[in-house]
Amino acid sequence: MARSTSSSVKMRAVDDENTEASAESEAPITMEAPAARPQVAEAPAANKPRKKGFARRIVLPTIVLAALAGGAWYGQAWWTDGRFMVSTDDAYVEGDIANIAPKVTGYVSKVNVVANQHVKAGDVLVTLDNGDYSIAAEQAEASIATQKLALVRFDAQIEASKAALAQSRAQKTALEATLRGAQITAARTTELAAKSAGTIADRDNAEVALDQAKANLIGADSAIASANANIAVVSAQRAEAESEIRSLELTKAKAERDLSFTVLKAPFDGVIGNLAVQTGDLVSPGQRLAALVPVDQLYIEANFKETQVAWIKPGAEVSIHVDAIEDHVIKGRVESIAPASGSVFSLLPPENATGNFTKVIQRLPVRIALPKSAFEDGHLRAGLSVIVDIDSRTGHSAGAKVAAAQ
Repeated sequence: MARSTSSSVKMRAVDDENTEASAESEAPITMEAPAARPQVAEAPAANKPRKKGFARRIVLPTIVLAALAGGAWYGQAWWTDGRFMVSTDDAYVEGDIANIAPKVTGYVSKVNVVANQHVKAGDVLVTLDNGDYSIAAEQAEASIATQKLALVRFDAQIEASKAALAQSRAQKTALEATLRGAQITAARTTELAAKSAGTIADRDNAEVALDQAKANLIGADSAIASANANIAVVSAQRAEAESEIRSLELTKAKAERDLSFTVLKAPFDGVIGNLAVQTGDLVSPGQRLAALVPVDQLYIEANFKETQVAWIKPGAEVSIHVDAIEDHVIKGRVESIAPASGSVFSLLPPENATGNFTKVIQRLPVRIALPKSAFEDGHLRAGLSVIVDIDSRTGHSAGAKVAAAQ
């Protein structure tokens, strides 16, 4: 009985300790903060439905309305203007660039310009050594002077021949008188000899004198003919000298022209580019020394598809967007349309009559003129890329339709 009583007492003590331990372990659980964690975690879950409701009620309708407004604005712009615009980005700023090249051979004496320099028409660009060409011009001038002196000599010879002709004619007149006297004498002596009043010797002498007078007269005629022929010869020589002078004058003109070509001048206002010459270089005719770009006479060359050309008319208004100039639209006009597509003028034009055929849309160059105001800021340069929009409602055909309607 005593052993069982002691064991029951021990079991109660253990139970009391376990009860106290469990009480101690349960007490801090009810006091610590982690008990509030479920409330913090539940707060975002409660706000999620509110955010979704805000997005459905405000954001999505706003986006839809903005999209509808943008579509309406775009549709209205397309309906009023966009559907009449013919556009392409295959367009570039072009210019009639002049290649500066010599016409004569020579060494470069001086380069009068630098790259990217603005020049005026007539400004000297390159100077060549002109020594040989100057000598040629002076030699031609000296030859002309020599031939002119020959003309003076020929004129004097002609005058001398004319004097000889006059002398021959005078001698003929005198010989004609002598012939008449010889004829009278011969007739008288013959008559006297027939009457035996004169001697036969006198008659013979008279006949001889008559024959001499006739021969002298023939000699006078020959002298006259010789004088005339001499005049003709000298006159022909003078004409030949005059022709030689004309030839020498042309030689001189060519020499002076070649001399002028030793100075290369700007044909128009522009900017020097691609300068490829230095002092001392030996240049030949046709060799490219530099390029002159007319920066104030540029134009646009737009390559439109063949399906777009039907809507383009000369005189149509054009809106030009230059890639190098942002937020600036240049107003131009259609000047002309090329008579053939670009492939026709290519180095090797297509030959579609041979081999397999693949249809390729062709493009036709359209030249667009620029207003003078487009060159004031100096930003336009040849070769720049542009985007052009041509208003098909304008142009010569559109004006004709309006006039017909009125």
